[in-house]
Amino acid sequence: MSPSSRGAPRSGLRLFVVLLMLFAALGGGAGAFGAAPGQGPSGAAATPDHARYDVALRSDADGTRWTGRVRVSFRNGSDRPLREVYLRLWGNGEDSCGTPAAPSPVTVTRVRGGTPGRLSVNCTALRMALPKPLARHLRTSIAFDVSITVPDRNARFGREGAYRFLGNALPVLAVHDAKGRHLDPYVSSGESFYSLTGDFHVRLDHPSSLKVPATGRTRTLPGRAGRTVTLSVAERVRDFAWAAGPFRTATDTTVGGVSVKSYWASDTPAAGVRGNRVDTVAAIDRFGREFGRYPYGEIDLVMTSRFGGGMEYPGLVVLGTTEEGGAAVHEVAHQWWYGIVGNDEYSAPWLDESFAQYANARFYGWSTRDCWSDVSWPDGDASLTSSMNYWSHHPGTYHLIYTAGPCALADLERTLGPGTMARLLKRYARDHWYGVSTTADFKRAAQSMTDNDLGPFWKAHRIR
Repeated sequence: MSPSSRGAPRSGLRLFVVLLMLFAALGGGAGAFGAAPGQGPSGAAATPDHARYDVALRSDADGTRWTGRVRVSFRNGSDRPLREVYLRLWGNGEDSCGTPAAPSPVTVTRVRGGTPGRLSVNCTALRMALPKPLARHLRTSIAFDVSITVPDRNARFGREGAYRFLGNALPVLAVHDAKGRHLDPYVSSGESFYSLTGDFHVRLDHPSSLKVPATGRTRTLPGRAGRTVTLSVAERVRDFAWAAGPFRTATDTTVGGVSVKSYWASDTPAAGVRGNRVDTVAAIDRFGREFGRYPYGEIDLVMTSRFGGGMEYPGLVVLGTTEEGGAAVHEVAHQWWYGIVGNDEYSAPWLDESFAQYANARFYGWSTRDCWSDVSWPDGDASLTSSMNYWSHHPGTYHLIYTAGPCALADLERTLGPGTMARLLKRYARDHWYGVSTTADFKRAAQSMTDNDLGPFWKAHRIR
């Protein structure tokens, strides 16, 4: 996620710090190798894993309402019998349980394969009791009808004019790992999301007047009169997002062969669209060299003029776009830092936001020398590694994730040396590819690259 629209794309990091502090004051919001998809923090088994989502949805005339059926099959990756699972209905996060006149945007009915309980955590969590305990490494499935109504707000799950954004709209499985079951509350200033990788096979039936960018490799087929079916297959991804609207479109291909599909609203500045396309093509291949080849083959850019900042999903990013462009590079970096190398975004948001912003700073060549001197901490409890529980109660300081975070990583690069830092990040990504990492994992990885004790570094930079 990016809290502002690019933020002085070709200026120094100090100017970016000032802009983010101003943004916070104004109250703005915010494979081939490696770990198995069921691996949780610090290597602990996480469950349910190896999920497959088979989804068939049909939209109304303008893409505001989607209804259909979802079947989720999954494996018990833990040592203990699995007696229940939870679905996270993150789309209800802003509206909670709604009202009789305005019900929650996402509803689940007609469940098969499990017995639904009452919605909890402000209607973002739905318990499903399984018919019988599921033994280790065995599979089962649940199926349900889902209704999704896009809220009337310009947000990651919302709308802007004729354009619809369906981020975090599809129910996904909650994670249970060594720390227990993760049923954290929704936050709007950052992300609460934590999920294991899974496979999505999605069929979206919509009016032919709407273009529908989506996570995964997509293709379209003719539907019934006046309708089109967009089919998407996305393997080993943590979520599935899509958008709908009368977008203009273009396709570019990176030197490395990745398809970059661009979708933009008619009033989006042309210069900004061009800048985002150019930067994305360059960033995909560059980050592929630095962190490991982008594995999904396609990425979609969804651009409008008034969307706030940017938001990342596997294979799809939404970008507020001005004449200068948008936060394309930051959001592309999230394909690695959150998408491929997963983390619990509620408990350790720095592991994706700070790493993505560090990659962004390196891409643009921002000066980061002595940038730590610009960092001001609100109190002794604050740390770079604080959870969203802390940041949501101190919203004016959340910018530190984007400012202090890349500064700390830049200082670590100077401490280890550029070559060693490059090897560290590539090895760290490889070791957690499609898995989940923690702050402790990163600290161990960094310490393994040097004989010098990094303890004083972590303390000085509030990496706890």
